[in-house]
Amino acid sequence: MEILLNDPGKKYFTGQAAKQMTGKNLHSKTKKIKIMSLKKENAIKDILVDFEKFANLILQQLDILENIVNSGEIKIPDNIYQQIMKNEKKFDKFEVDISEKIINTIVLYNPMATDLRKIMACFRMSINLERIGDIILNIINFIIKIKDPELFANLQDVISNMLIFSTNMVKKSLISFINSDKEYAIWTIKNDEVVDELNRKLLKKAIKKSDINKEIQQMLFSYINIKEIVSNIERMADHATNIAEASIYSLEGTDMRHKKI
Repeated sequence: MEILLNDPGKKYFTGQAAKQMTGKNLHSKTKKIKIMSLKKENAIKDILVDFEKFANLILQQLDILENIVNSGEIKIPDNIYQQIMKNEKKFDKFEVDISEKIINTIVLYNPMATDLRKIMACFRMSINLERIGDIILNIINFIIKIKDPELFANLQDVISNMLIFSTNMVKKSLISFINSDKEYAIWTIKNDEVVDELNRKLLKKAIKKSDINKEIQQMLFSYINIKEIVSNIERMADHATNIAEASIYSLEGTDMRHKKI
């Protein structure tokens, strides 16, 4: 009896031929997995490279601010201010680009827990870095608005010390993430209160150094601007703490927000 196939043109594989076909399928699937894994690694590496560029640019902007404060001058050269504004635009672009790359990486490659923690930490840190950039610009604009240059010059040393301390917190929090150093993150979080105390002491010192009887109205305007400067520096330290907390989250998966060490 002749057995008719439903599809005479269809090819069936049996024995060794079937094994060879199965091997080819497995090889093809393994190759695709390797390619996807490589793309995922490159995507994460790209995010980290952008983050380091972002962090370095923020630190450069902090150096500019330190130089301005250390000079004791309230007039900022046009070329310096233009560089500050140019950097500020780059900050905004970095934050947007990094956020988009993180979202795309999660959607396309479904990273595992360790990689996911790292890029989510980058996401949180990038937000804080952009805010630190805004704070730097705020401080510079408040310096320009000061009406009493002598008062600012008298308090320059206190403001400078507070700024140096906060900048060091930012640097150590970033180093903690980039070098996987938990101790730097812990140091940053613990020293947040030190900057808060410096803020309170500064205004007391300002009152002691001032001459209440001389041009009171101008002096009050200057006090308001100086208070805004130190408040923004304090907020910078707060964001450095946030970055350090995100670094610990990246290293251990422990959420340190709103917790005491």
